[in-house]
Amino acid sequence: MPTSNKSSGKFRRAKARHLLFTTGPNKLSGGRLFRKHFDQSINLHNVTIETPKWPTAFDGLRIGHVSDFHLGDLMPINRALRAVELLKTQEPDIVVCTGDVVDLYVDGASPLLEALAAIDAPLGTMLVLGNHDELDCDRTLTTMAKNAGVQILRDASCRINHRGNTLNIAGIDWAKTSKQCRAKVKSVCNEETHLLLSHNPKAFRVASELGVPLTLSGHTHGGQVAMPNRKGANLAVARGYTAGLYEKNDSRLFVTVGVGAWFPLRVNCPAEVALITAKTTG
Repeated sequence: MPTSNKSSGKFRRAKARHLLFTTGPNKLSGGRLFRKHFDQSINLHNVTIETPKWPTAFDGLRIGHVSDFHLGDLMPINRALRAVELLKTQEPDIVVCTGDVVDLYVDGASPLLEALAAIDAPLGTMLVLGNHDELDCDRTLTTMAKNAGVQILRDASCRINHRGNTLNIAGIDWAKTSKQCRAKVKSVCNEETHLLLSHNPKAFRVASELGVPLTLSGHTHGGQVAMPNRKGANLAVARGYTAGLYEKNDSRLFVTVGVGAWFPLRVNCPAEVALITAKTTG
């Protein structure tokens, strides 16, 4: 049986931050912070990404991209399922989740994972893990995903065969530093990789060196507080890649601001599910 990490220092520190920035302030506000947060909408973000390196056989592929649900106090299951339903209405060809399915505890994540699989995208549903997914028990979450019918890529790659053509997808576990990202990406990507899934957008630095056409990430939440009409100017700006589309040579990175939150405030940075249309140029 999988063993929980609840006794680890990392989990205890995360729980203390949760009390300091989330449940504590909400209690002091008499519950108003949570109520205001739950009243905010979850937007649909349509984005077209073009690169000459994207395979012509998959020109126009529609990728449903979600990340950072942080299922827990700030993301009740019903709100998470509404976000999934919004994505389902767009009928994506493939669904990918770039981590942080849960906030602290893995309990209760199965219905969300099952809903993602139930979108029934023709090319399947893929998942990589984020840092919060490792706090309680990453192995339990991995088992939940597999049982739900979600393909989980843990420092691994896979091939999607469709109408005689192959789409090569790689995914890495949580890696905090650029050095750690570099090692993981190099272990799973090569010149044939088309799509990289990484919770941490820092993986794009080495992915672009390797010529990976498209990298999808989350993690930053877009800082949750941004300047008006300037999603890239936000509280996470020190991280480098924080929100939206980035280009380096023929490689592209898209960082979603995510569905959930780790503190109950979003300003000029609404939660989102993303529908990406990947296009070949040349």
